[in-house]
Amino acid sequence: MKKIAFLVASASVLAGCSGQQAQEALASNSGNEENVKGNGVQEENGEAAGNSEENNESVSDDSDEIAEADSIEELFERVANNSPTSERIQALEEIAMYYYWHGGDVLQAEEEVFEGITLHGDYDVVEEAFRQATEIDPYDTDLMYSLASAQILQQEIDEALHTYERMLNMEEDHFEAQLMHAIYSGIEGDDEAFESGMEALDTIDEERAASYRENITSVEEIQELSFNTEVPEDLPDENHAFVVLGYALSDEGEMEETLLERLKVAKEAAEQNPDSKLIVSGGVPRQGITEADVMHEWLIEEGIEEDRIIKEDMATDTVENGLFSMQIAEEEQIEDITMITSASHMRRALVIFEEVDDYITQKNGSDVERDFSHVVYLDYDSVEEAETFEREEEIVVYRDLMRATGIWAYPGLQR
Repeated sequence: MKKIAFLVASASVLAGCSGQQAQEALASNSGNEENVKGNGVQEENGEAAGNSEENNESVSDDSDEIAEADSIEELFERVANNSPTSERIQALEEIAMYYYWHGGDVLQAEEEVFEGITLHGDYDVVEEAFRQATEIDPYDTDLMYSLASAQILQQEIDEALHTYERMLNMEEDHFEAQLMHAIYSGIEGDDEAFESGMEALDTIDEERAASYRENITSVEEIQELSFNTEVPEDLPDENHAFVVLGYALSDEGEMEETLLERLKVAKEAAEQNPDSKLIVSGGVPRQGITEADVMHEWLIEEGIEEDRIIKEDMATDTVENGLFSMQIAEEEQIEDITMITSASHMRRALVIFEEVDDYITQKNGSDVERDFSHVVYLDYDSVEEAETFEREEEIVVYRDLMRATGIWAYPGLQR
């Protein structure tokens, strides 16, 4: 049985919501993510703070307030001046989230709070803020879990595994820590630790553990995916839609090459399948323009009928692409989906969309069993290169899939 718990909003929040209501309920709790291509990282739905080679997705660029309007300087002061313990921890959490979403002056952070520690980028600030918080309160497993998430973000797997182990030494039945330790042990090739971890999960919650075994199987299966570089010829004539995933706009609100290439694929697909709808998914406005706005306008200019195109303009990352697009699919009675995105993004997108679809159909009591197909924009030199499933991509796929199942990356702070 697939999980019912999902993302920041519980089923009680989303049940009965329209697509727009569901979007509004979750939009403020978006998450960042990386899109790995080989050893590099590409942006998807928005440009966020990050190390120079690891930019992530973010929320709207005009959401620049921290908590209740504390400035970053005030947060630094609360840490440096030895405020009460709870205030220092809260300030460190807010510093971490600020640098996670927006980036900031790394040198200032080094001088004001993290003196003596060399910080190379914004995610170093995130990690060090959570590290200091765990030192102030070494009994708070949520802080430790946030530290591990920051380490996973930087692909510091050995360090994250050690952090999970510290958590399990304190709370051996901590399901999420045990699950993450098992998964990332498996990625590192430690089959014994993976198997023992999964067995431990069975003793904690057998039904939930079985559900996550299904998730792990889905990632194993997606590794064998053969990419379609041409639009499939046997797509349904009825109740079918293409879902076109967005890509970060320039600061001026213009399309980058990656998004344009995805749209060229979408245009060809729409022309070959005149009865299919198109859901264009992507928020993160630049100059007041979202990715969905740009995609919608471009497709119309290229001759695609406006009434075939549905805008989903709230998503800030692939998980929200899935959540909001599949809610639209339910409302529009769309039974089959063909995904359109870059090859470097497709495996992650398919895993997440299928997980979200399971959740949405269960929440709505729907008996629809959707078929997912795909066609890629090939952003590699060859199909063979694209189909190689690298360790870096596996880390990102698991990280985002865990978010899609309802596990928060930063408990109480960001899903």
